[in-house]
Amino acid sequence: MSKKLAVFPGSFDPFTLGHQAVIRKALPLFDEMVIAIGENSTKNSYFTLEERIHHIEAVYKNNPKVSVKAYTGLTVNFCKEISSNFIVRGLRDGKDFEYEKSIAIMNNKVNTDVETVFFMTDAEYSAINSVIVRDLLRHNGDPAQFLPSEIVEIIKQP
Repeated sequence: MSKKLAVFPGSFDPFTLGHQAVIRKALPLFDEMVIAIGENSTKNSYFTLEERIHHIEAVYKNNPKVSVKAYTGLTVNFCKEISSNFIVRGLRDGKDFEYEKSIAIMNNKVNTDVETVFFMTDAEYSAINSVIVRDLLRHNGDPAQFLPSEIVEIIKQP
């Protein structure tokens, strides 16, 4: 039996407690999970790609089932490259579902071997989104209640 490898794609700028909750829920269903940081040239990132990789690796440094990789292009093509048949997506609300459903249908048309699996984040994290956290960071707010403690420690370092 082949291993079940899932890809959790996103920009993760920054990686939030909501993202962490989705991984916590999804991980028991898979043998391994790749947190795949997509490079989007149209987005103006707050953290560099290298910083985002470092942040997420710090969170999962003691979990051998989780790895972090950067990729460009279509997520389904990245899945094919690493022999993954699953994309994990997190949902906060019905709006997220409608948006993600369309992408999942298109991805499955491009590569019928890849299925998208949806997970609701914990209710307490449903209002968290990276745009708001970035704005908080830009204005010297305290992100501690929105980010994993490992990331808070890293970004507080001078």
